[in-house]
Amino acid sequence: MVDSPVGQLAWILDKFREWTHPRTTLPDKVIDRDRLLTNVMIYWLTGAAGSSAYIGYAQDSAWGATKEPSGVPTGAIMFAHDVGIRRYAEAENTITHWVDVEGRGGHFAALEEPQLLTDDIRTFFRDLR
Repeated sequence: MVDSPVGQLAWILDKFREWTHPRTTLPDKVIDRDRLLTNVMIYWLTGAAGSSAYIGYAQDSAWGATKEPSGVPTGAIMFAHDVGIRRYAEAENTITHWVDVEGRGGHFAALEEPQLLTDDIRTFFRDLR
C-alpha cells in the first residue's frame, strides 16, 4: 500500500465501496469525490497506509484478551453498515450512551452523516459537563 499510489488508491477506494451505506451505491455518490481523493492523498503524503492497517492486529483485544472496564464513560453510535454488539462492548467499556442508527451512514460516519454524528457527540458530552 505504500509503494504505489495507484495500488493505495485502489485499496482505500475498495474500503469505501465496501463500508459506505448503501453498499450498492458507488462511494463517490455518497461522499464527494474531492473528499475521497483528499483522504487518499493524506495517507499517501504521510506514508501512513501501512501503519493504519496494522492497528487492528496490534491491539491485545484483537487476539481475545479482555480487560476490565476503566469506569470512563463511553459512548457509541452504530450506523447502518457498522456492526456493534453492546454486550461485547460492555465487557471492556463503561457504556453510558449507545445509539443504533437504522438505514443511514456507514463506517465513515464523519464523511457520510457529519451532522448526525456531530449531534450525537454533543448529546453524549452534554451530560458529562
